[in-house]
Amino acid sequence: MADRDRLLAEFTAPDGEFALEDREVRGVPMRVFRTGPQTLRDVLLASRMHGDAEFTVYGGDRRTFDEHFRLAAGLAHRLLGELGLAPGDRVAVAMRNYPEWAPIFWATQAAGLIAVPLNAWWTEPELRYGLEDSGARILFADEERVAALAPDFGDRSVVQVRGGAPPEGVRTWESLIAELDPSAELPDVAVHPDDDATILYTSGTTGKPKGAVGSHRNHCTNIWNMVLGRRIGAALTGEQEQAARPGVLLTFPIFHIAGLSGLCFATLAGAKTVTMYRWDAAEAARLVRDEQLNSIAGVPTVLRDLVDSEPGELSTLDGASMGGAPIPPDLVGRVHRTLAANVAPANGYGLTETTSAVVSNSGDEYVGHPDSVGRPVPGSQLRIVDPATGDDLGAGEVGELWFRGPQIVRGYWNNPGATAEAFGDGWFRTGDLGRVDDGWVYVVDRMKDVVIRGGENVYCAEVEAALFEHPDVADAAVLGLPDAALGERVAAVVRLHDGASADAEDLRAHVRERLASFKIPDHIVFRTELLPRTATGKVLKRDLREELG
Repeated sequence: MADRDRLLAEFTAPDGEFALEDREVRGVPMRVFRTGPQTLRDVLLASRMHGDAEFTVYGGDRRTFDEHFRLAAGLAHRLLGELGLAPGDRVAVAMRNYPEWAPIFWATQAAGLIAVPLNAWWTEPELRYGLEDSGARILFADEERVAALAPDFGDRSVVQVRGGAPPEGVRTWESLIAELDPSAELPDVAVHPDDDATILYTSGTTGKPKGAVGSHRNHCTNIWNMVLGRRIGAALTGEQEQAARPGVLLTFPIFHIAGLSGLCFATLAGAKTVTMYRWDAAEAARLVRDEQLNSIAGVPTVLRDLVDSEPGELSTLDGASMGGAPIPPDLVGRVHRTLAANVAPANGYGLTETTSAVVSNSGDEYVGHPDSVGRPVPGSQLRIVDPATGDDLGAGEVGELWFRGPQIVRGYWNNPGATAEAFGDGWFRTGDLGRVDDGWVYVVDRMKDVVIRGGENVYCAEVEAALFEHPDVADAAVLGLPDAALGERVAAVVRLHDGASADAEDLRAHVRERLASFKIPDHIVFRTELLPRTATGKVLKRDLREELG
């Protein structure tokens, strides 16, 4: 730890490459990076230096950084011109990890617009809510999402990416880009570090998604911290930054903060970014081998699948980043031992509201502390607070994790009540319980009633509400159970009305009609006795969890 601390102090010193300085942002004092890109527009401009190097790879589609920049620049002009948007307007994206994600996102940022990534696994009502709540003026969506929303798209423009003939009134991506100016530079738009850049939806315990509003500073702080971590890692191992161009198999959905952060980092770092239509371990191993990729990023189930496959296919890897769900400690050691001797596992703790990782753990330190999420990243302040009193707690005491710093979003879109509840004086109240021992952060439980299944947040109240809509259900409780592959699986304990005959498949079909597939209970247990409750009527889920094992 001493070497890492020394290197961190050198890099972030006033004359260092990653210099930090005190600044007041939106009235909140914090430590921010003086160096590095200050806006996402700066990141796109910096990406031009990578020229003819390959940027995005998807199946047979390959695009260089120069080709990507030209496409993004032309699209930025079209968004502000023919399509009639103005800085501050919202651009929604709802699709799988197609390569079109990159130019759409970066054109949005270059034009001073706000990107609204929508969960591609959402049902039609969920997608429609995100569109209407954000007030998106235009939607870029793949064929599946267009079909789900057709024919009612409201008064917004819709562009279909890939697929067959679109519905009437929907434009194709091919027709749009065919009209772009291939020699265009970025439009003359002023973008400030604290301007809004993204709205990413994260569900609340009431079931209504909340749009976390991320700024350019939020995202650029995260990117620059990722670059800093890479520099420190290279220095600790005594290696120079690799001469070969980096490449990543990005399996996180780009509509998640982890996937979007991966795309942003790759754009600045000049990394070849390979994506897949859906996860397949054998195909992933082939891509790592054939594309000579040196890193992979995804939820724990992705890495578990890989260590169970042919390690020989993965000899080019030197990094494996996990996140989006609790990481089983045994998986950390398996990644380090199985993939290759030089593969450094990495993990980060963060939420959509913290713009990805505000605590990180990687390399040998992660192998040595596999049950810890790591230590706060530069600029991030942490408090451990007694949730009952609001008092700060001492080392080793368990309390709610509160964070403040340049990665914390300003609040929730159009939701002042939820913003006031979660944010105060710049501090974000995570709802997670944890402690700090000797500088290491441990997350021990969640105050919020949420199951994280394979990187997806499943809020129990939402699933319970769907179950209660079934006429045979008298009572229901939803909770998470540990799962080696997914981190957690969704379990439901159900009591039926007397004489009712619904079975597990009936209830799953019922939920499937109302919610995304990842929210459907994997495990349903029926009981005839009353569910255990407190005197105030709250289900004692701890008791149920013990009963289910």
